[in-house]
Amino acid sequence: MTTPASREPLLAGFTILDFTRVLAGPYSTRLLADLGATVIKVERPGEGDEVRYAGLQLMPDRTDQSAYFARMNAGKRSIAIDLANPGSRALVLELVQRADVVVENFSPGVMAKYGLDSATLCALKPALVYCSISGFGQSGPLSSMQAYAHLINAFSGMMDLERAGHLPPKASNLQAADVLAGAHAFGAICAALLRQGRTGRGAVLDVSMLECLVCADDVNFPTLLNGGSIERAPRAGMVVHAVGDRHVAMQIGGAPHMWPRLTSLIGRPELLHDERFSTPAARRANWPELRDILHGWLETFGSGEEAVAALAAARMPSVPMLRAEEVIAHPHLAAREAFPTLPHPQREPVRVTAPPFHLDGGPLRPASAPPWRIGEHTREVLASVLGYDDARIAGLIAGKVVATPEDA
Repeated sequence: MTTPASREPLLAGFTILDFTRVLAGPYSTRLLADLGATVIKVERPGEGDEVRYAGLQLMPDRTDQSAYFARMNAGKRSIAIDLANPGSRALVLELVQRADVVVENFSPGVMAKYGLDSATLCALKPALVYCSISGFGQSGPLSSMQAYAHLINAFSGMMDLERAGHLPPKASNLQAADVLAGAHAFGAICAALLRQGRTGRGAVLDVSMLECLVCADDVNFPTLLNGGSIERAPRAGMVVHAVGDRHVAMQIGGAPHMWPRLTSLIGRPELLHDERFSTPAARRANWPELRDILHGWLETFGSGEEAVAALAAARMPSVPMLRAEEVIAHPHLAAREAFPTLPHPQREPVRVTAPPFHLDGGPLRPASAPPWRIGEHTREVLASVLGYDDARIAGLIAGKVVATPEDA
């Protein structure tokens, strides 16, 4: 088996010019960096990515080093460029010439304002992969609308479906539209790089948060699109019930053998051929009755752990419901190295999430810490990527085209 030390990063040699901020775009480019790509994050001097200031700050005397930012931007290099400064255009175009991919998640039209839209840059470099991530896509009557995951969740129908027909609508804790858009962009970029390598052709990718969230639904939209109707109710076959001081989640659908196993486990063999429950359709139609039977059986256990153990012994899928504090301390995730540490120059190492996949039999981890300061790598990028000398870099700093942390 290949050892972690011997693995060649899958995207080694590729350069990503990253104009993204907040979550959807940075998540996609974080995954590209995790696979070995060089990701150059373009930030606005003095301000940087908005999420630098969101949530837990890692240093008590700073407001621009959030744990949120660290997680989304590990492994990247930050260059601070004022895109509104006319002197920045030539510099950015030089970076584009050296990049394989440009990723941006501004509102549609912003990159065009700076002369950095896909049509302009792909004409300059036909092999370029240009990926735009936005709430509603780059075309259509709603393309210019502002978008956040919460708004997409409401507009997509997901918020209504989660009401189960009777609950008041509520904001979701998970920013699913952002994460799904970032993951889809990551996959599309990797596919475009394959074609780029085969043919030399670039690609223009348009990722819509709305469409990513709609496509994530496995039942309701396929049913509606083909003339069916849906029930706004909790899904049949999925159980969540309190057992002792713990909630237990179990599932009874998914494979034909599960129903006979379950009737045997709960000591109700007569239910196997009961016409109310003998087929998947019948179990769905009579789900409230079956759910009550299962709730009653679960309540015979003294604890959630006992219930899960009994279900596991019968090979019925179930888990205890965990709190987030339990998740980060769980031995399974420790064995998977799901929360690697990254160095920080002024405090103990920072924990972040790992990429959600292993490679060649082992876990991946970020190649380096995130850029702790806005423009932390400005001089390095200009010198090593573009070959600028000290005098030229000093001129750009003096003209406020670029900035370093010392200029903040």
